Amino acid sequence: MNKFAIIVFPGSNCDQDAHSVINSLDNCKANYVWHKETSLVGYDSIIIPGGFSYGDYLRAGAIARFSPIMKSIIEESKKGKKIIGICNGFQILIECGLLPGALLNNINIKFLSKNVTLQVSNTESCFTHKIKEKESLVMPIAHKQGNYFISNDGLKKLEDNNQIAFKYKNENPNGSVSKIAGILNANKNIMGMMPHPERASDTKLGMYDGYKIFKSIVEN
Repeated sequence: MNKFAIIVFPGSNCDQDAHSVINSLDNCKANYVWHKETSLVGYDSIIIPGGFSYGDYLRAGAIARFSPIMKSIIEESKKGKKIIGICNGFQILIECGLLPGALLNNINIKFLSKNVTLQVSNTESCFTHKIKEKESLVMPIAHKQGNYFISNDGLKKLEDNNQIAFKYKNENPNGSVSKIAGILNANKNIMGMMPHPERASDTKLGMYDGYKIFKSIVEN
């Protein structure tokens, strides 16, 4: 049985979507873990879902990084456990230092809610190995601070170490450096992405491409 912890902050709004997707997978069980908990022992993978943790006051993810559960997330990451941060979860992973770079306001300073097409850049990670090389994925974005920024030196490190997971294929909706939509840490056990695969994992919703990401995690 693959056990997933879905972290819930005040303001999380995609936790139930992630819970539904994981529990639809064979031999998988997802549990909600409130942000004030202090242990993630016994879980195989961790999902930090999208939403507006603490209302996105100060800066998206800036307050959530101080929640008690974050210490355990950092500890479990060092053990090699798989962690995926989606949208606000990506912002939180950057704020706590588990992923490099920064997420700024979208280039047009407006909240974006639309479907986008992604191009997978790394098909060998535990999050993407079920996706074919050069395959296009369609899924929604819903954010105001999704403009990924990193220095030129930092970008070169990402490229040299194959840490770019996804890029926007056509338009660059938020102005991200090099059209980056998702990245991996150096050890490839942590991934952050702005698009929402959990909202594109059910044929009833008309989108199913996100399911491949969760299948990759389980079947790694």
